[in-house]
Amino acid sequence: MKLSELRDGEKGLIIEVRGNSALKNRLLSMGIVRGAEIKMVRNAPLKDPIEFELKGYFLSLRRSEAENVIVEVKE
Repeated sequence: MKLSELRDGEKGLIIEVRGNSALKNRLLSMGIVRGAEIKMVRNAPLKDPIEFELKGYFLSLRRSEAENVIVEVKE
């Protein structure tokens, strides 16, 4: 499942980061790495950007960026 498909309050485990090398390096430098747990906090009114909680901090990503991160939903 793509990170952009998580619903409010849903948690996921990052499985893979995709995209071109510049985007991939940017996401990795923000802490979006394989094995990390990420939680979807909320959407902006027009569904872009999306706010996530990762490693104790809040991170906003554009929907197009979040589509490059593959997660496994945690129950």
